[in-house]
Amino acid sequence: MNFEPTTITTASVSLLLGLFLLFKSADWLVKGAASLAESFGISQLLIGLTIVAMGTSAPEVAASITSSLKGAGDVAIGNVFGSNIANLALIGGVCALIRPLTIKEATLKREMPIMVVATLVLYPLLMDLKLTFLDGVILVFLFSLFMYYNIKVAIKQVQLQSANIKDAKEEAIVEATKQRFWQNIFLVLLGIVSMAIAAKLTVDGGVFLGRSFGLSEAVIGMTVIAIGTSLPELVTCVVAAVKGHDEISIGNLVGSNIFNALLVTGVAGISRPFAFEQKLAGSYFGVMVGVTILFVVLVWHKRELGRLKGLLLLAYYAIYIFFVLSNITVI
Repeated sequence: MNFEPTTITTASVSLLLGLFLLFKSADWLVKGAASLAESFGISQLLIGLTIVAMGTSAPEVAASITSSLKGAGDVAIGNVFGSNIANLALIGGVCALIRPLTIKEATLKREMPIMVVATLVLYPLLMDLKLTFLDGVILVFLFSLFMYYNIKVAIKQVQLQSANIKDAKEEAIVEATKQRFWQNIFLVLLGIVSMAIAAKLTVDGGVFLGRSFGLSEAVIGMTVIAIGTSLPELVTCVVAAVKGHDEISIGNLVGSNIFNALLVTGVAGISRPFAFEQKLAGSYFGVMVGVTILFVVLVWHKRELGRLKGLLLLAYYAIYIFFVLSNITVI
């Protein structure tokens, strides 16, 4: 059965319904993820890097695989680049305006460099303007190493928590939180599934409206689809920031960019190798690298992302959108 909008009215309803469901989904996901982290002594950052990032990146995976299977390589790569730019510039900026985010030193020394490397590693694979099956395998392999590293860190944190339990009362508290494990898992899964549905409703509505206003497929891929598939990250990070879960916000942003660069691009290439326009591997790739480096530099200073820095990121994103919509090449 086809639920895609067929009129401007149904597209508008789809868009609004999707946005409403996104906020509810993000609340369930953040609540369940934060409780899981507390139950097992795992840092909220690690939860944000893995479970939350994986859940909010599901729309990017679906959009890029669908695009590659249809032979729309420009949309597949444009979605990854546009989503990563939106994650750091748009979402990072909005979250910083809501409430300044604090970043731990360990995050700066470990996860931030991994995000930069995951972004830069795309260039030698994409410089021939095509993504081959082998390229996809390499990217998925690198993503597997990233997940292996996170699993090792999680196991170490759980073992450390067990070793630090000093008395029966403290053990009883830990066991009580672990008993809510399945409840928290349900909240996380409910959040992820409903978020995927909400993202589809939002993107379908936005794409239909974009076409109705005469936007090209390339512009729709770099803006409407990219922003639409980044909405789960946006709403989740905003909810986490409001609730004071800075590590989940930062972990989600960093983790989602790593997921997009390695897993989303890799799986799209494995699904069906494709070619794409030169400007994606040139100017638009440069914009993505630029915002990645800018984000790292900003958070490195005083280990926080304040409102002034948030405004700078939003200004970067506004300039990027202006050039995309006006079809001016960014150098």
